[in-house]
This record gives sequence, C-alpha cells and structure tokens, in this order.
Amino acid sequence: MNTPTYHNVHNHFKLDGFHLNREDLCRVAYSFIKEGEAHEKPVGSFILDWFDDRPFIEMRTSGTTGKPKIIRVDKQAMVESALATGDFFGLEPGQKVLHCLPVQFIAGKMMFVRGFILGLDMDFVAPSAHPLEKIEYDYDFVAMVPLQAQNSLKQLKHVKKMIVGGASLHPNLEKQLIKLKTESYETYGMTETITHIAAKKVGEKAFTVLPGVTISYNENNCLVIHAPRISDEVIVTNDLVELVNENQFVFLGRFDNVINSGGIKLIPEQIEHKLKSQIAERFFVAGLPDDKLGEKLVLIVEGEKYEISKDAFSELGKYEKPKEIYFVSKFKETETGKIIRQETLEMI
Repeated sequence: MNTPTYHNVHNHFKLDGFHLNREDLCRVAYSFIKEGEAHEKPVGSFILDWFDDRPFIEMRTSGTTGKPKIIRVDKQAMVESALATGDFFGLEPGQKVLHCLPVQFIAGKMMFVRGFILGLDMDFVAPSAHPLEKIEYDYDFVAMVPLQAQNSLKQLKHVKKMIVGGASLHPNLEKQLIKLKTESYETYGMTETITHIAAKKVGEKAFTVLPGVTISYNENNCLVIHAPRISDEVIVTNDLVELVNENQFVFLGRFDNVINSGGIKLIPEQIEHKLKSQIAERFFVAGLPDDKLGEKLVLIVEGEKYEISKDAFSELGKYEKPKEIYFVSKFKETETGKIIRQETLEMI
C-alpha cells in the first residue's frame, strides 16, 4: 500500500457532515476567510496553505522556554505523524471525531491533517473551555487541553477515546479521568516533533512512543528523539527522563529548570507534583541566587498574598521545602496559557 501524501484527501473524510474533496475544501477555505466566524478564518488559511505548492507549513513555537520562533514543518512529515497517531490509537476511516482546538497551533492543525489522511468524520466547533456543552453525537476520538477535559467530565461519557496535551495533568484531574469509561491518554510532544510523539494512559507512569519513533538520552539525561519519518535530524530535548526501554520513558522535568541548592540537585516539576493537591492557585518553584547555597528554592504563587499552612509541605523531602514564598498578581504566560517561568521570576 502506498503511503498517502499531503496532496490526498481520504474519500471517507467528512467535515461537519459533508464529504469534501480537495477542491471542495479549497472552496470552503475561501468562504471561511471571507465570511467565516473568528475561529473559522484561521482554518481557511490553513487549508489553503496545506494545498498550495510548497512542501512545508510555517509555524510558531509556543515560547514556553525561549522566545517564540517561526519554524518550517514538512507537510509529508505531518502526514507521517497523522498515520502514526492513527496506528497508535486505532483510528479507522469513518470514525466520528470532534475538533475543538485552536487551529493557530500545531495540535489544532494536526487534527485536520488526521481527518484528511485517515478519512475521519470530523465535527469542528469553536475552541472553548466547555467544548462538549452542546454536542449532539457520540465521538470515537477527541483531543483537548487539560482545562477542557476538566470542564467536560460529565459529558465525557459521549467520548470513547481522548488525548490530553499542551500542559501536564493535575493529579486531581488524573484521578477523576481514571474513574471514567473514556480511554484517556496524556500526550508528550512539541511543535518541533509535530505534536505528540508519545502517550500514556492516565494513571500510568511511563510514556510509550508512537510507531516509527525510538528514544535514547544524552550525557545530561535529556531525552533524544529518533523519528526519521518526521525529522531528518535527531531531536535533542531539554527534558530530563528516566528511560524504561527504547520505547518507553518517564518524564522527570526540564533540565533548564533544575535547581542546584548547596550541591543538591532539585527538579521543580517533581516538587510541584507533590504540592499540586495542596495549593489551589497556580504556582511553580524555582531557584533564586543565594550567597550560601548558590541557589535557594522558592515558591511563587499567583494571586493575592495569604498564609499557606505548613501542612501543605508535609509530603516534601528535607531539601524540597521552599526557603521563601512570593506572590505575583499575574504570571507571565504564552499565547497558549503556559507559564513563562523566567519572565515571571524577573517580576519579583
């Protein structure tokens, strides 16, 4: 069987109930751009970009760990990513899927590519915090961010399979998702890897990579991704991992966030995981310069100042307890709502 190319539209593909081929999609795209609602205009632009003569799409990275930048993503690599997702999650032509993500970002673009390439029956709704509020159908597959999943717990009985990405899952949300019949997966990926390259069922510890991907780690214990179908180059990340085997890894935190406090290396994400059920507001931990320790561990909380009980820190190890607590009225964040730690720290 020949691998589909980005010129193809699967003959089972439907958008909002209508069978559409390449020419139909381009007509819809012009209509979206000219007369569409705010969430439809970027869809029109993406469709026209997808079917133009260029073999690539230009995209902005999120800017979570550095300045956002424009990168070129190969269209055929996006097709390969869609095929890998289809294999991993068992997506079949004609299955009903809901698209509720902003199309300006890679995850929203890739949902459309999966639809075109895998022949999915796709309903597209305006991205919102409550995407399942007015649904009329049952869905085989949906992709959400954690906030959408949190707000859809009562309606998820209408969804067989869900992937959640864009930010880590709160432990409380994870516990709630485990109880549901919906098969829920947390994904791992970035713009450079053309959305996710690994996923894990909620409640599991290790991520499993998608077909065609293998992994290793470098001298800093950072994840190295080998995905020849989606990238000619090996992708070296800043993510600290524990390797289970060449197909599975446990995410520990980001190398650039590691705090060296008096010779003890602390991984903020692991400390934050222990604190998430204790602090209702958004927060993070970080290192600030200190004469004695080199760096001291501090807790930064979003919102008005209040007294945090000592009990909140009872699960933390001896060196994991913050030396100072700071309150910031509003965190600096990316367009997708991720906290920009360094810029927020500079506000203190």
